[in-house]
Amino acid sequence: MFTTLLSGDFPRSRVLAVVLVAILAGLVLAPFVFPGTRSLNVAAKVAVFVLLVASYDLLLGYTGIVSFAHTMFFGIGGYGVGIAMAKLGAGWGNLALGSALALALSAALATAIGLLSLRVRAIFFAMITLAVASFFQILASQLSGFTGGEDGITYKLPELLLPGTKLVETPFLGVELSGRLANYYLVVFAALACFLALLRVVNSPFGRVLLSIRENEFRSEALGYRTVTYRTAANCIGALGATLAGVLYAIWLRYTGPDTTLSFNIMIDILLMVVIGGMGTLYGAAVGATIFVIAQNYLQDLMALASAAAKGVPLLPGLLHPDRWLLWLGVLFIVCVYYFPTGIVGRLREK
Repeated sequence: MFTTLLSGDFPRSRVLAVVLVAILAGLVLAPFVFPGTRSLNVAAKVAVFVLLVASYDLLLGYTGIVSFAHTMFFGIGGYGVGIAMAKLGAGWGNLALGSALALALSAALATAIGLLSLRVRAIFFAMITLAVASFFQILASQLSGFTGGEDGITYKLPELLLPGTKLVETPFLGVELSGRLANYYLVVFAALACFLALLRVVNSPFGRVLLSIRENEFRSEALGYRTVTYRTAANCIGALGATLAGVLYAIWLRYTGPDTTLSFNIMIDILLMVVIGGMGTLYGAAVGATIFVIAQNYLQDLMALASAAAKGVPLLPGLLHPDRWLLWLGVLFIVCVYYFPTGIVGRLREK
């Protein structure tokens, strides 16, 4: 059963296996073990970003494609749900319609970008994707009557997914079984299913060809593989994964805006997560996304405690002030790159 679920791609490290099980258990049990709105928001974001980073790793780690348009596809998923729910109403059919149209648009754009741009050198493709992503972000901000502009869109979801909906009157293990809980588990298990699907893709014959193209494009061409076709297909699959992540994030937040899905800062975060976890290992996406999102949300709190504990020590309270959390996040990234040049997963698999 596990062989089928993991597509034969086992962690190959006991420590990594324990870490992955801990991440999965943490996500599944989060509402009961870490009660509270903030912790649930962090857990949901971890689930979404695991899928988002895994879909990008398919491009960067497995195919060697550097794309800056991934947040564009992430945003298309979010706006597809947001516009459909805001304009057509809070129904399951409208939710499915918005998601389907977003996936169709992403597939069309990814295919067009791939066929037109993947014939050029990697740096030119990266610049083209950056230009397209920037154009889409500007378009989303300018079409305020349709997209909500800089303010974004707030909308309602089907009643089953609303926080005020009670699924059962009696709490379970001290936790109220509400629509918010249903929404959370929808996001977590949908992200898990998509992650396992991506794992199947990279461990299929198609995935082996992608690795071959990454290692030596000219040899792959000589063996008869049309590298542009395979790269375009990989670009399309990665875009669909990012779009589904955007759909899930929009379902969780009940809000879509430029800052939550289209910001270039998110693209930088994705790159950092891939590098920290380990490129070319989808498990690295899970580890990198978990570490980064948790650090992003709780590092300030930890620094506040450390700064208070260091009172009386020269310079240290100032260095550990919560306002300097980005500095220490950067230090954390540098340390990870220095000690784990192949990423955390790559290093664990070496042992």
